[in-house]
Amino acid sequence: MPETKPVPATELSAIPAGAPARGTLFVVSAPSGAGKTSLVRALLTRESGLWLSVSYTTRAPRDGEVDGQHYHFVDHATFDAMVAEDAFVEYARVFDNAYGTAEATLHEALAAGDDLILEIDWQGARQVRERFPDAVTVFIVPPSVAALEERLRGRGQDSDETIARRMAQARDELSHYGEYDYLVVNDDFEQALAELHCLVGTERLRLPRQQQRHREALAAMLAEPS
Repeated sequence: MPETKPVPATELSAIPAGAPARGTLFVVSAPSGAGKTSLVRALLTRESGLWLSVSYTTRAPRDGEVDGQHYHFVDHATFDAMVAEDAFVEYARVFDNAYGTAEATLHEALAAGDDLILEIDWQGARQVRERFPDAVTVFIVPPSVAALEERLRGRGQDSDETIARRMAQARDELSHYGEYDYLVVNDDFEQALAELHCLVGTERLRLPRQQQRHREALAAMLAEPS
């Protein structure tokens, strides 16, 4: 039998009473057309206490997108000013536009015990890991390159030239999947969604969060009988 290690009473006593368990930051990346946004939106409807971190972007809103809900839409001058102020935990310039995540927003939400999910590319994920090394990272891939191109064309939003450019970019993005904690293949949507749901639940059961959430019950069970 392997030797078990008891939990020192000092570990529980060091946890502030009444303080919420610190939230978890989930970082999700994927090449364009892999289904990342659809999966994340569906996941948010199934998971309570999980919120989408709203990024800043200089691109124009697409049909149906709402400022402050899907993105904070700003002009290039405003974005550059935020970069100069070091307001972003990560930012990247993709094609002709820029995207960034405000660091203060993440710190405030996580300290309040909220779980956040952040949709960014591999470059942004690298930057986030530098300041949030405990972030949980997930990379979503399509089942094949052919399936990816079919999905991009199915959107009906891009020209042949744009699709060719996105496909070239996708191959580069796919080469970075090994930098992530989890890999989800989005062949069957419901299966991929179930896998995301499972990994969120798994991360929420990690010892530090459970210790904080159930501090009083654990302390009572470990107390010497009177």
